[in-house]
Amino acid sequence: MQLKNLSLICGALALSLTATCFAVKVEANSSLPSVIAQSQDKKGPFQHLKLTDEQKAKIKEIRRGTRTEVDKILTQQQREQLKTALQNPQEGRRVFDSLNLSDEQKNQLRQVMQSQKTQIDALLSAEQKEELQKYREQMRARRQQRNM
Repeated sequence: MQLKNLSLICGALALSLTATCFAVKVEANSSLPSVIAQSQDKKGPFQHLKLTDEQKAKIKEIRRGTRTEVDKILTQQQREQLKTALQNPQEGRRVFDSLNLSDEQKNQLRQVMQSQKTQIDALLSAEQKEELQKYREQMRARRQQRNM
């Protein structure tokens, strides 16, 4: 059970970190029509929620804070391993197994990710929360299918 929870946390962390990096790149190049078209093709937890500019800015700020907190939890070596792994998206989920996280680090990461989820959920309208919940359930179902 703990391994499943850790997998979910690690997956959420990887998704959060990669989505944040992508969002920064898209925002920096948002004047280019091709980038806008590409970003609309990408699937992610917030892609179809029709977020306002204010919501996008606040989510970006929350994610930046989460990244800072994660960096405080990880050792220098773990941060470097994570950075390297995130450059190769296929390795993203497996990297957390190789980080050799202590139980304390796992608990801290779990708390940070839960805090991020709570903060983001507080920004969303009821309809957006419903859509996000559907997305999360789909992702859980996919992970369970892969783990069988």
